[in-house]
Amino acid sequence: MRMIEILRLPLGKVLQSRIVIRAASSAAGNPQSDADFNPYEVLGVNPIEGFDKIKQTYGRKLKDAQRSGDEATAALLEKAYDKLMYAQLMNRKKGVTFGSFKVSKDIKYADKQPIIPWGPRFSRSSKNDMLINLAISVVFSAWIAIKRNVEYKPLQFMSFVFVYRIFEKLKSFEAPSSPIYNEEGEESGRGLRMGKRLLRSLSLVFGSILLASLAYTGFLNGIEYMGYSIPMVLYNNQELIVTASSAFMLYVIASFYR
Repeated sequence: MRMIEILRLPLGKVLQSRIVIRAASSAAGNPQSDADFNPYEVLGVNPIEGFDKIKQTYGRKLKDAQRSGDEATAALLEKAYDKLMYAQLMNRKKGVTFGSFKVSKDIKYADKQPIIPWGPRFSRSSKNDMLINLAISVVFSAWIAIKRNVEYKPLQFMSFVFVYRIFEKLKSFEAPSSPIYNEEGEESGRGLRMGKRLLRSLSLVFGSILLASLAYTGFLNGIEYMGYSIPMVLYNNQELIVTASSAFMLYVIASFYR
């Protein structure tokens, strides 16, 4: 009769029951719990995946579990993540590899600060995100190529789109943490974290646009400095050149950096 009742349960309920049972056995001090505990299985990731991918998956699943009030799943996720983090720390200076995959640089060189801490950091996006970024750059470049003179409107709209794209990318790399609420019921520190992400997104986007504009101006000044006259094709297509070069730089920043 008990087996029939279990079979009638939805798959989600069965999995949740298994998680609760495993959590209870771990709390009771089951000697086989640690030996049978597979952090990769709990997190639903592959052992050869990079640690950044594991961290993103953990953060997403932990937030889902906390949002639904599933304390048992949240506890298992935290245990699995802690176990993988401990393994990474143990192999940090050894540089232990699994095939062609090495220990995450964020872990291996955690005690080394970058030369420019506020500068862009290499972080390759997923293939799907890279295609989206490429499509955005192509669409706005095509707009300015067709219209030619629209008072930099494609550049303005494109900049705000990429601010959002980079903002969401930074959010996925943010270290997961348990929310702390103040007396008004608001999450403490949430506004500060969002402000930092927004400020960094704006800096990366408008820094790229500024660099593209300065490169265009510097190129024209270089031509004049060498005693040549500026070609009319360069002078008359300033908006097209600046917008297209900015689109390319924003694609690179959003796809390969954070």
